[in-house]
Amino acid sequence: MDFLFSEEQIAIKQAARDFAIQECLQGVIERDEKQLFPRTQLMKLAELGFMGMMVSTGYGGAGMDTVSYVLAMEEISKIDASVSVAMSVNNSLVCWGLQAFGTEEQKKNYLTHLAAGIKDGALYIGAFLLSEPEAGSDATSQRTTAVDHGEYYILNGTKNWITNGNSASVYLVMAQTNVSKGSKGINAFIVEKNSPGISVGVKENKLGIRGSDTHSIIFNDVRVSKENRIGNDGFGFPFAMKTLSGGRIGIAAQALGIASGAYELSLKYVKERKSFGTEIKHHQIIQFKLADMATRIEASRLLCLRAAMDKDSGKDYTQSAAMAKVFASETAMWTTTEAVQIHGGYGYVKEYHVERLMRDAKITQIYEGTSEMQRLVISRNILK
Repeated sequence: MDFLFSEEQIAIKQAARDFAIQECLQGVIERDEKQLFPRTQLMKLAELGFMGMMVSTGYGGAGMDTVSYVLAMEEISKIDASVSVAMSVNNSLVCWGLQAFGTEEQKKNYLTHLAAGIKDGALYIGAFLLSEPEAGSDATSQRTTAVDHGEYYILNGTKNWITNGNSASVYLVMAQTNVSKGSKGINAFIVEKNSPGISVGVKENKLGIRGSDTHSIIFNDVRVSKENRIGNDGFGFPFAMKTLSGGRIGIAAQALGIASGAYELSLKYVKERKSFGTEIKHHQIIQFKLADMATRIEASRLLCLRAAMDKDSGKDYTQSAAMAKVFASETAMWTTTEAVQIHGGYGYVKEYHVERLMRDAKITQIYEGTSEMQRLVISRNILK
């Protein structure tokens, strides 16, 4: 494995870091407190080409590789995970899914605008609608239905925990068409948010990533053209699983960034804070905490890059993505907790940022597949 980044990858990493510091840092505490969606930041990300990073240039994307995407996700997540999760969903779940499995007409009508992130001067992003009140980790138990009426389907049901739920222009919706077939009766559909019969629930009041736009989406006799079905009849569940595997690389990179951000803040703090007559960096107990932080973060980074390289080289990345996500997310939770401890009382107040990073870290162990589900994926692969 060659971990020497190309000049282009280094430039992308630096551009993402500059963007995070210049555009995301200011106001991040206020956006967290007031649950403000980072629309301005995402518009500027779109201008950089970061909303369709892995989409080919022929469809309006930046034509970058997954490694570049991981590098950018880490840098932005160091500052504001609410920005990076919106970026991740649009890149990993929506754009990648359409590019990999959509028809040419679907790519022309939707992917080109989603990859650009802007349409008619306004933010244009997507959302991925799989989870339901009774279908979280058990994604096969879809209660949302899509009844076949010949040239179109009629959708009814409710989706939960939808990132970009109110701000997206396009939804990728998983729904059950034939209950008797179980998971083989699930289909995936492209649904425009402004379609008649769609309503958006109230924004969830969350522990972390409070700026992200998380809502329930309700479908009441929503008509969807058969041309907007993704893949053959019954392809919905494989589509969701294949897409989520790539999404887990993005969330692993987000977790890595959250951990790295907390570590960098801690490193700066220990060089300034004094106790017992000296900077606390000289206390061995602090040194050991920093050593463990650095080691776990580096291991997480290597796992993320391995998964990204597997994806870029066309290898099966199901296992490597699951390993990266479970390890990086648990590293994020552990590292941010230690960062708060290192900061002491200051770590418990908002202006030092580490308490927010700790709250943001928790969700990385839950969404796009819980840590328990990642271990199930890994164990199934190694026991084949």
